[in-house]
Amino acid sequence: MSMNVEETVLDRYSEGAREQQASLCCPVSYDAGLLAILPDEIIEKDYGCGDPSRYVQEDDVVLDLGSGGGKVCYMAAQLVGNRGQVIGVDMNDDMLALARKYQPEMADKLGGDRVRFVKGNIQDLGLSVDALGNYLKSHPVNSHTGYSELKAWEARQRRENPLVQDQSVDLVISNCVLNLVADHEKQLMIREIFRVLKPGGRVAISDIVSDKPIADDMKNDPELWSGCISGAFQEDEFLDEFAAAGFGAVCYDKWDAKPWQVIAGIEFRSVTLTAVKPVPGSRLTDEQTIIYRGPFAAVVDEEGTSYQRGQRIKVSEASRRLLMNPAFKDAFIDLSAQGDSETDSSCCGSSQSVSSGTTSGGCC
Repeated sequence: MSMNVEETVLDRYSEGAREQQASLCCPVSYDAGLLAILPDEIIEKDYGCGDPSRYVQEDDVVLDLGSGGGKVCYMAAQLVGNRGQVIGVDMNDDMLALARKYQPEMADKLGGDRVRFVKGNIQDLGLSVDALGNYLKSHPVNSHTGYSELKAWEARQRRENPLVQDQSVDLVISNCVLNLVADHEKQLMIREIFRVLKPGGRVAISDIVSDKPIADDMKNDPELWSGCISGAFQEDEFLDEFAAAGFGAVCYDKWDAKPWQVIAGIEFRSVTLTAVKPVPGSRLTDEQTIIYRGPFAAVVDEEGTSYQRGQRIKVSEASRRLLMNPAFKDAFIDLSAQGDSETDSSCCGSSQSVSSGTTSGGCC
């Protein structure tokens, strides 16, 4: 791509931090109660296409990718409670300044400072851009040796002092930001989301998708790219990329029937993708018994296992925990949790025990 994606996005959203840009957002209904204590400036200069805050639970460690002026972070902070934490990651200095401007005021209102904002690329959550800047001040790169030393330093930072630690986050959210990342870095970004989530952690990503492939001339249009159009995932690709990265229970929990925009015959609409990071474990040990309730004759999971309606099937404990997640909306009966495989296990008569997994927002 000849266009510099990062520079284009930074310029557009710096403008958005200075003056409200109505063209950058879709109509979204947010919880008025959560907005009540937010400063007007943060509300006015927020650009999104959904409300991922509704997936936040008490005590969560929440990571907001592309946190902008901090609106969703401050909403989430009201939901996580005193023991929770919210981390906002953004690359734009003007947006970070806006978010940090109100931190003392919001800490007073929340009864504690449980929100922090860090500078980083959402496709590289291992590297602090502030730390990189400090390194370059004292180690300017003007030779191949200097470049090699920089790369070695970056690798150490990601390994020893990452911006976001491995398996440290309960919920990753984002609001119309993943489409701003260059296409060749999108898979890396999703792998980074997987890395920072705890086993059993959840994803709730509000973003724009297209119903058809996007032509190169649109992808090279800075206005369309920074306007959340040209970098959109295609609707099936968005789900497939998260599944390929190892996520389970991947689905569209929200799907706007009406497109946000139609350009060159392509429909662009707002969706919210939810997913769960599975708990690791062998599929061949610790077998547990479950039954798929229906209504379909059969369903197939990401590993290729087929679940026939009404038939018992042995699964690993890790698979059982994933399938009992509320994301599957009680689609499976957990016979192992009943303690006696010979007890009545009919859909009408059984007393199902659902494990205490966390929710990803609920979907079929």
